[in-house]
Amino acid sequence: MNALVCVEPGRLELVERPAPQIEREAALVRPRKVGICGTDYHIFEGKHPFLRYPRIMGHELAVEVLQAPAASPVPVGEVCVVNPYLSCGRCIACRGGKPNCCTTLSVLGVHQDGGMTGLLSVPMTNLVRAEGLSADECATVEFLAIGAHAVRRGSVARKDNVLVVGTGPIGLGVAIFARLTGANVAVLDNDAERSAVASSITDVSTLRAGSDGWREYTGESGFDVVFDATGNQQAMEKSFDFVAHGGRCVFVSVVKGAIAFKDPDFHRKEMTLLGSRNATSEDFERVIAALRTGKVPVDKLITHRTSLADAVRDIPVWATQKAGLIKAVIEIE
Repeated sequence: MNALVCVEPGRLELVERPAPQIEREAALVRPRKVGICGTDYHIFEGKHPFLRYPRIMGHELAVEVLQAPAASPVPVGEVCVVNPYLSCGRCIACRGGKPNCCTTLSVLGVHQDGGMTGLLSVPMTNLVRAEGLSADECATVEFLAIGAHAVRRGSVARKDNVLVVGTGPIGLGVAIFARLTGANVAVLDNDAERSAVASSITDVSTLRAGSDGWREYTGESGFDVVFDATGNQQAMEKSFDFVAHGGRCVFVSVVKGAIAFKDPDFHRKEMTLLGSRNATSEDFERVIAALRTGKVPVDKLITHRTSLADAVRDIPVWATQKAGLIKAVIEIE
């Protein structure tokens, strides 16, 4: 079978790999659509802190089931979503209902080989049924679930004033599900084009980076909840300024370095700082339900398409030239 391998930073190769061994309680699946994530670009660029090369990338997966255990409720031929977070089920986080931050978490396409390949073995517990969804819709569930999880972490309520900093795919997911919760949402991005795209996809206000427009928007009060989805240290530190007294700041993005803030301001506001990592089954189901009812405009989210072979050429381009790019998808025949 063909597999797209990131051999080392900056080098992709299409190689022939043997079919995977099917482990007990696992299904053999054929990836149909694979979303390309910011994580994949970081792997290609050598910026991911937890990765060893070579690696088959791909964790935003729509897969067709080819073979499943005899007692499986999932029929052969069904197209499913994959929850790519493989957790132990035994650690303190898993016992507490938080397998998304398992102490030994292994993510497909990051810590182990993922879905940019012809065949894949997936634990049955990580197959998510999504009857009625297209393969395109299935391929968007994982990244949207990260946004839905962040909104849940931030305890967003109806009529909250919410600010989303960074309008890449993850930030868009946060904005979409904050709006579906009934919050008033504004977005802030250095790229005016990306902000405009966000307002065309969901009903949000756009604020100009570097201005004090947020003060007017909130009547000088600040935002009840601020989400940072930039992956930029300076932006993350600036996010504290936007939070209202008694408000919450949620870091959806992650950087390698330390984040600093002014402790007197933090205490004066009695601010809550939260991290948001990955997503849980509850978030996957929320996204699938929203997709079924047409509340997420997938046709506007997927802007670029390629094949497994052409991705060798396209991923390096998209890693550096993101104009007009929201979500690219690899279509595997």
